[in-house]
Amino acid sequence: MSHCSGYSDPSSFAEDGPEVLDEEGTQEDLEYKLKGLIDLTLDKSAKTRQAALEGIKNALASKMLYEFILERRMTLTDSIERCLKKGKSDEQRAAAALASVICIQLGPGIESEEILKTLGPVLKKIICDGTANIQARQTCATCFGVCCFIATDDITELYSTLECLENIFIKSYLKEKDTNVICSTPNTVLHISSLLAWTLLLTICPINEVKKKLEMHFHKLPSLLSCDDVNMRIAAGESLALLFELARGMESDFFYEDMESLTQMLRALATDGNKHRAKVDKRKQRSVFRDVLRAVEERDFPTETVKFGPERMYIDCWVKKHTYDTFKEILGSGMQYHLQSNEFLRNVFELGPPVMLDAATLKTMKISRFERHLYNSAAFKARTKARSKCRDKRADVGEFF
Repeated sequence: MSHCSGYSDPSSFAEDGPEVLDEEGTQEDLEYKLKGLIDLTLDKSAKTRQAALEGIKNALASKMLYEFILERRMTLTDSIERCLKKGKSDEQRAAAALASVICIQLGPGIESEEILKTLGPVLKKIICDGTANIQARQTCATCFGVCCFIATDDITELYSTLECLENIFIKSYLKEKDTNVICSTPNTVLHISSLLAWTLLLTICPINEVKKKLEMHFHKLPSLLSCDDVNMRIAAGESLALLFELARGMESDFFYEDMESLTQMLRALATDGNKHRAKVDKRKQRSVFRDVLRAVEERDFPTETVKFGPERMYIDCWVKKHTYDTFKEILGSGMQYHLQSNEFLRNVFELGPPVMLDAATLKTMKISRFERHLYNSAAFKARTKARSKCRDKRADVGEFF
């Protein structure tokens, strides 16, 4: 009974993740707890099932457990399928998120293909179901795109997924020539996720298909830049930058007819000072669109550096940035760990085989919780002290005048 109580409350594991086990326990402890959570995905309580799904997802996002998943792939797939079909919105979201992480763990191969064959039709049905919860449809759209990116070996399946996602986000295109602004709706979040998943899949399409899609969307996609939702504007801007990169990669002398009007629109967004927009939104938008404008006008990309362990990765193009952002959204804080250990992700980003480090080196690299707490406390005290001094100076100036 004492063993059962260790995993009877899946919410505790969903919140804490495997970090405590990494520091204080063993691989066996983690696997034992995960077995319990897999059993709880069949529980009668929807909250228990959801917490179990989230607990498994958190663990797999933070640690490579390839063999463990491989042995239980069928059981996990059946549980996810059942939760997607019979669960409510939150449970469906948790199930779709877990499916994405399982495919990331397994990488391309027959196992991921089987998962996609089983879950693909269910995900597609939810995405296209106008009566389903919008957040559930949104998560399913991301999951469908990511799983297809990883697993599909069938070109017709890839095209079918592209079309499914395409049919969702084109509903946001300007329909009337007289209107200049697209008003956001509750469906806008779904359209954003569908557009981003579609853009990801476009990066692995054959050249002929890419050309066809560019012809279809190059003149319609800029209309999304006028949407009153900042996240839609940003998604459209980054997608346009990526499309330009793909087009110029195929034809170095690629010519875009409406370049002048497009650059004017991008420049306006890069210097947007509308008072009715939130400061945070304006700052975020201006930062993104400065880079998008440089990409469209000057074919330039500001290189970013991602550090993980002793390694560094340089993000030097829009395709790489979009791929990185997609997987980071799914894995969260576990992205750095997966970049170090996950062979699939290392292949995607051309990092080569995982760097083997001995236990002593890993220990010196790892900061304990206590050390991290001390460091954060010291940094906080230093900031407070500096801020106090600054305030004292302002007070003195005020008294002087």
